[in-house]
Amino acid sequence: MDIWDKETRSKCMARIRGKDTKPELIVRRYLHSRGYRYRKNVRRLPGTPDIVLRKYGVVIFVHGCFWHGHESHFRLPQSNRGFWEDKITRNRERDRKNNERLRAMGWSVITVWECQLAPAVRSRTLSKIEELINAQYLHRLQPQRHVEAIPYISDSPAPFAAEQQAEYGK
Repeated sequence: MDIWDKETRSKCMARIRGKDTKPELIVRRYLHSRGYRYRKNVRRLPGTPDIVLRKYGVVIFVHGCFWHGHESHFRLPQSNRGFWEDKITRNRERDRKNNERLRAMGWSVITVWECQLAPAVRSRTLSKIEELINAQYLHRLQPQRHVEAIPYISDSPAPFAAEQQAEYGK
């Protein structure tokens, strides 16, 4: 049983954004500050990824934990349980199919969950996103350069394609 009438519930649900959410803005601002350029919400790609880094061959989805059913802490609402089970199941299945289609097209897919952008773990998550983007970029360059792969040593930091911002004119 809902605590609001249909009209009030409809207005409330209509205000939930699908684009430019706070978690998306956090990721986009970080990437932009680090020198990455991207496109937002590219409709011609399966699933309309939130962020597309074409140069790197990477798409990023920023998922809300409730709407996409993040398994680690998803709680199903008590009211209208059948509807929500079906909806979240369909969302998960759609996400899985879109990821498969994107990978088949040659894209690397990164999914960032809303809870991974909480202040306590935000910097670690953003650093990991950057590490994955750079690893994908290096992987894409490798066949073109005809260079043997350098073995990855877990104790050493992973190489980055993005350079530190140079200070010119000094």
